[in-house]
Amino acid sequence: MNILEIEGLCKYFGGLSAAAGVDLHVGQGEIVGLIGPNGAGKTTVFNLVSGALVPDSGTVRFKGKSIAGLKPHEITRMGIARTFQAVKVFSNMSALNNVLLGYLFGGAEQSAATDAARRETEEVLAFVGLKEMKETRAQDLILASQKRLEVARALATRPALLLLDEVMAGLTPTEVASSMELVKKIRDKGVTVFMIEHVMKAIMSICDRIIVLHHGEKIAEGTPQEIVQNRTVIEVYLGE
Repeated sequence: MNILEIEGLCKYFGGLSAAAGVDLHVGQGEIVGLIGPNGAGKTTVFNLVSGALVPDSGTVRFKGKSIAGLKPHEITRMGIARTFQAVKVFSNMSALNNVLLGYLFGGAEQSAATDAARRETEEVLAFVGLKEMKETRAQDLILASQKRLEVARALATRPALLLLDEVMAGLTPTEVASSMELVKKIRDKGVTVFMIEHVMKAIMSICDRIIVLHHGEKIAEGTPQEIVQNRTVIEVYLGE
């Protein structure tokens, strides 16, 4: 079953085509990578799926229902969460309160003041490895921990589909390896993962399929093994 289906997706900024007739799908339980050169349209696709942008044409379906044009909070409460290319944490708030906001944005029935809300929030922080830092202000966390905090905030909305936008950018090799394990844990938890990433070791190691964009168009799709042998992808992105 496909949890996400995109057909003929187009978005233009003036004369620039950021998404030009993109067709793709993400199957339930998959980890799917989205790669391509800078400016290929990857984050635009995420913005169109998450409601930050409205498509000029094309369809976006989540669990068979059209979501194109819905507000971000409506899409979140249907079961799609995301992180951002540039970390967007609430700097002066504790890690715990950052995640509580995600919990509430996801449409939680309990208020943030309840024991249940705090318990669920602490469980998410523990899941991403930030349990001991729950009272630390977000701005005082190192980059790798801020990225994990953003993942935790997204997970607190209880998504079925998680969009990860360069969650490993700027991390050390050790931190990348740890993040790869976290992504696999998220999938094992029952959350489908659609991820943009430039760290090729990560993409090739953990993704079931990879989709390649170039100038807003899909130029290739396949398993990691198929992608690394694709001449077009090598020429425009991977290099020899």
